[in-house]
Amino acid sequence: MNAIPALVVDVRSPGEFADGHVAGSINLPLGDFAAQACCVLQQRDAPVILCCVSGARSDMAAQWLRAQGYTQVSNGGGVGAVALKLGRPIERD
Repeated sequence: MNAIPALVVDVRSPGEFADGHVAGSINLPLGDFAAQACCVLQQRDAPVILCCVSGARSDMAAQWLRAQGYTQVSNGGGVGAVALKLGRPIERD
């Protein structure tokens, strides 16, 4: 049985995301997170890895998701650390 691959969610601003993000990640800026997350992240049991610059914003988003009933939420910390851990390149728009 194959594990469901984790969805990487970058909670930085669109400008920060465009400057460099983990390949395959999606951008849900923290300021819009609560309004958009439930529409975008519909499976509450799917693995989600959150990232930002230092891990502070992604920690806030992770706490919010857990409070909403999401069960497989991880704060990956900085974008570079997540890219390295997952073996994915950094893409720029």
